[in-house]
Amino acid sequence: MNKIPVVVIYAPTACGKTALTEKLFGKSSLSVLKEKAQVISADSQSAYKYLNIGTAKPGKEEQEEVTHHLVDILMPDSQYDVSDFVLRADSICKDLWSKKIFPVVCGGSAFYIKCFLQGLPKAPESSPEIRELICKRMEAEGKEKLYEELQQVDLVTANKININDEYRIRRALEVYYTCHKPVSSFERPSSLREQYDFCTIILEREREDLYNRINLRVEKMFEQGLADEVEALKKMGYDETTPALKAIGYSEFFRKDLTTVNQIKSQIKLDSRHYAKKQYTFMKGLQNAVYVDSENFTEIEKIISDFFKKYI
Repeated sequence: MNKIPVVVIYAPTACGKTALTEKLFGKSSLSVLKEKAQVISADSQSAYKYLNIGTAKPGKEEQEEVTHHLVDILMPDSQYDVSDFVLRADSICKDLWSKKIFPVVCGGSAFYIKCFLQGLPKAPESSPEIRELICKRMEAEGKEKLYEELQQVDLVTANKININDEYRIRRALEVYYTCHKPVSSFERPSSLREQYDFCTIILEREREDLYNRINLRVEKMFEQGLADEVEALKKMGYDETTPALKAIGYSEFFRKDLTTVNQIKSQIKLDSRHYAKKQYTFMKGLQNAVYVDSENFTEIEKIISDFFKKYI
């Protein structure tokens, strides 16, 4: 009972996570869980200011219903990686539970959630010289070239990294050229961290349904003005080298082979579907995780309610 109780809810984009947390914990909720928890966003892009439509982050009204942490905390040119997330989430969980508020870590970044549950990978620090060299090569040669190189020296790690994730590509190459061992050769924590009592829920949808929802989500983003949002970011001085704009939903606007809005839209849909499939695969075999249909609100509410009862 000295552990901090944490609910973890994972699902890829378009599964309805924000609506679910509002229905469970919101001020207007009819659930027995009403106002008993606050959400810690496990979404690598929602942390950035000005990225609203493409990230589908909770809006003002939604955040008034349920308090969200780690949303709009960084400028787009700031670097935000998994170690930053875990450190910040740990601090927030400790603070919330000291007030007897249940922390709910919720998001679609599988790597962030897995590292929060199990701890950060035990890879060595790279040397500043090698880091600088890899950064210069990334600028000069491009992410595609370095991604191909990573596939040659560490295919296991490359297969887990999106080609647009320049930070993780650089980091993997830095480790390899520092110690001449692939990141995948270093032992990753496989058990849950002991300072927490986790209730982990993975939301499921039939693949066809999920893909249809992703396609509709992207259509809605463009209707809401995603292209204008990207143009506004460009006018602020941000471009394809900006960390926040390397994610799906933004990076496609900077591709020279995509010349029309429809081409960009189609590519975002395709990239989002591929990413969702990859994220589900990455989360397989997670210790003590419960898989629940996204629409089964009664079952989700019962699982969390039974978990909370241990502490109330």
